[in-house]
Amino acid sequence: MKHVLDAILDLEARALSYGRERFVEDGRPNSKKLNQEQLAAHGLAYLATEAMACRELFGWAEAVGGECAQRVAAAYLGETARTLVGGVDLGPCESVSLAELGLTVEDVASTVGAPEVRAFCAELASAEAYITLAQQIAKDGMPDTGLSREDDGDVLGEVRNEFAKFTEREVIPIAQRVHGEDILIPMELIDKMAELGVFGLTIPEEFGGLGMSKVAMCVVTEELSRGYIGVGSLGTRAEIAAELIMGGGTDAQKSEWLPKIASGSVLPTAVFTEPNVGSDLAHLGTRAQKQDDGSYVVRGQKTWITHAVRADLMTLLARTSDEETGYKGLSMFLAPKTRLSPAPGEPEFVDEGLEGTEIAVLGYRGMKEYELSFDGFKVPKGALLGGEEGAGFKQLMKTFESARIQTAARGVGVAQAALNDALLYAQERVQFGRPIFEFPRVARKIGRMVARVQAARQLAFFSARRKDSGERCDLEAGMAKLLATRAAWECADANVQIHGGNGYAIEYTASRLLVDARVLSIFEGANEIQAHVVARRLLEE
Repeated sequence: MKHVLDAILDLEARALSYGRERFVEDGRPNSKKLNQEQLAAHGLAYLATEAMACRELFGWAEAVGGECAQRVAAAYLGETARTLVGGVDLGPCESVSLAELGLTVEDVASTVGAPEVRAFCAELASAEAYITLAQQIAKDGMPDTGLSREDDGDVLGEVRNEFAKFTEREVIPIAQRVHGEDILIPMELIDKMAELGVFGLTIPEEFGGLGMSKVAMCVVTEELSRGYIGVGSLGTRAEIAAELIMGGGTDAQKSEWLPKIASGSVLPTAVFTEPNVGSDLAHLGTRAQKQDDGSYVVRGQKTWITHAVRADLMTLLARTSDEETGYKGLSMFLAPKTRLSPAPGEPEFVDEGLEGTEIAVLGYRGMKEYELSFDGFKVPKGALLGGEEGAGFKQLMKTFESARIQTAARGVGVAQAALNDALLYAQERVQFGRPIFEFPRVARKIGRMVARVQAARQLAFFSARRKDSGERCDLEAGMAKLLATRAAWECADANVQIHGGNGYAIEYTASRLLVDARVLSIFEGANEIQAHVVARRLLEE
């Protein structure tokens, strides 16, 4: 198997070399060229992402050992090598040929197209290999997730078991009702999550948190998202707010807010996006004007604000300078608001100068999405993050690594849920006198889902470990998000197909998983933005 990994990594190295010749000038990536030739740049990003996933999956299989892990890694590496011969898949309706990346027929023939690699793929990434893998998983369950001694694996194994039981007992039973009735996640469940330390998982102990690692965050997020993505996402807002405050807050702000976030007594929400401004944050128009008493008055529109009604604290990005029209004019605020759990027909927002309108969505329910209108909303003195105007964009950028790692973990959780659902249904559904699991195309789908889930999991762990080490990891976090969100969608889609008509019925879990999976490639930076970030970082290195 090592020779297949080497072939993939060799192909990646050649593509990177050609990419640097094409896009790098005076030692820096040329932004104009990257924008003009996005397909080639993003193709490079996806190729490098698959290469890193193969490397991590190979390392996992070597460390874990056992026949099942070897089968998983061999199938994934073999299919990756075989697929790359035909080009790089960017997603639905998009692919790039290797020639567009500058690679030649000779490059392919001496790497992933070499006879010994093709022979490996034909045997160990075949339909029969995937079917055998699916049969083994059906009999013995998933292989070890690969938490190492360096991860404090014994402790995290116990954490996983505890949250797996919690998910089975508390989350899965309410998921279909929350989704189907489009209601808020019950506060009783949120309170139980707070008691387990979900909201303070990575907050230092000195501020009332558990002080655990980002790998622990992945484990917990994955298990909760396996039950319901809305529940797995509750911790995201706490993670973003805590990262902002720990990275840029004053001592007073840390003392004021971190213990409350850690305990769950304060539920934060992120207020960044605007109706006409998504990823292009430099052009945000919401204005915060400083008053004589040191407070600020906010005017403008924000959209896609998750869990806005229940939130006590808004991390609010607004413009504080008329002279600075770009990033430097943005500031971050810790803006308190009133938490409500209104009955139908009651007001959802009661703070002066703040109104909200719910955005109806296909999936990712349970927290609800809102468009917020600020018209004279007052932010108190001392709420400017770090006490520094113009630092908002820089402060926000520091949080994206953790947010994207957590999104990758959410993707793994949804993908695992789809795999579990597909396997159970395939074993129970009888057609033509036998379970549909016995039909080759069904079993092959499940075998491939196993490989995709495990590859995404290992890349998420890798990016989390790098974050824990204190190293810059926007490259790895972006790759983890790209891979895991794709895995979630592919697995959810395959699950619906395995269910047939039942998969399209609202009453079945399969339909919910499909619409929940779809949002993952959009938020925390759409995957097109992620691919651009990954490409630029690859060329910088």
